[in-house]
Amino acid sequence: MTLQQLETFFWTVTLGSFSAAAERLYATQSAVSMRVRELERTLGVELFDRSHRAVRLTPKGRELMDYAGRILDLSTELEHRVGASDAVSGTVRFGVAEVVTTTWLPRLIAVIAERYPNVRLEIEEALTAELMTSLHAAELELVLAPGHTRTPALSTLSLGSVDFQWMASPSLGLDAHAYTPGELAAYPIIGMKPASFHYSAIEDWFLRDHVRCRYLARCKSIAVAASMTMAGMGVSYLPVRGYTQEIAQQKLAIVNVDRPLASVEFIAACPAGHSYSLARVIAELAQEVSDFDPV
Repeated sequence: MTLQQLETFFWTVTLGSFSAAAERLYATQSAVSMRVRELERTLGVELFDRSHRAVRLTPKGRELMDYAGRILDLSTELEHRVGASDAVSGTVRFGVAEVVTTTWLPRLIAVIAERYPNVRLEIEEALTAELMTSLHAAELELVLAPGHTRTPALSTLSLGSVDFQWMASPSLGLDAHAYTPGELAAYPIIGMKPASFHYSAIEDWFLRDHVRCRYLARCKSIAVAASMTMAGMGVSYLPVRGYTQEIAQQKLAIVNVDRPLASVEFIAACPAGHSYSLARVIAELAQEVSDFDPV
């Protein structure tokens, strides 16, 4: 029995098919099937019920899955804690929110390349809900995005918080008084799509005054929303640190509001249930590199 066989078995079960495991492990489907067959021969038991089209474990397969997760975790931890950093290898698929991409993500990638030159990265940028769906489906192993550190089924590390504020172009003519949700709802709102972490919080903020805002547009990109805002098309909810230059140049102005929303915490999230993994190593580095405000 080898670690490669256990890893192949683990990802076949986790991803739900031999073809998905082959893609994850950069192997052919026949190689994945062969490794699983060899593992079954070594153990002398059948691990999969092959009377079904979908991957379905036998009782012995379910028992092995627990051992396989623990063994792979210990192997990764041993390699990371004891071995030389250039001996650590593997691929980590992780997703990031746009605010991370435009701030310290390049620094994180540089640190990973320096400390673990044989680790490969596959990075996806998307809205928070989309990233979390991919994480729960085991399509991603790590997500760096807005969230809460106490989230069921996830192992999380805090990355700090980001101050978001309502902003508008000075040309829109908003004055310095504190706008209530009802007053701000009179202006076109440039929002984010429902898969955004902020969507429900913004909706709830307006509903405090029993009003609904009028969306001019709902964007997938903060940068697109900011561009439309600077063009004087409406008001949007943007990260302050991403637009300090535009504020200084009076392309954007922070809108004073009544009872503003709290700063947004960002987290590094991995699936719960495994004590250590290469994704956890990257999560710890992300926490080290992040320059978001302390929570």
